[in-house]
Amino acid sequence: MRRARPLAMLGGLLTLSLCADDKPKEKTGTDSPLVGTWTIVSGEEDGKPTPRAKIEGATVKITPDRMTSTGKDKKEFFAATYTLNRSTKPWSITMTSTAPREGEKSEGIVAVEGDTLKVCYALPGGVKPTEFKTREKQHLFILERADKKPARD
Repeated sequence: MRRARPLAMLGGLLTLSLCADDKPKEKTGTDSPLVGTWTIVSGEEDGKPTPRAKIEGATVKITPDRMTSTGKDKKEFFAATYTLNRSTKPWSITMTSTAPREGEKSEGIVAVEGDTLKVCYALPGGVKPTEFKTREKQHLFILERADKKPARD
């Protein structure tokens, strides 16, 4: 259960970060660079690297209004709704879990470069991060797009 919570919160934060327009606190649109499936490739928790076994095979599916995280066994371990503020640099994100613990909120920052997504956030009771490195009660995850979108003409 402890392993699922950080990965789940990560998925929620990622979803929030790529809204389709510049208005604060809006959900992503279907054309958002976040919508799709992402694979977690590395992480950091409380200033220390996340053990590879903890993230291996974990994916995050992002839709326009929610995100869902699954482990290598394909079982859902986290789901959340989200809001995004694109007026900040980096973008700010707030997510609210719907499973396994409904109503827990987490705040963080996100950045997308090509097919790579970075998400750094505070666990409940932690301080919202201001950079992509962690301190106590903070997690950082690097994800790569699993479902590459075709280039637009």
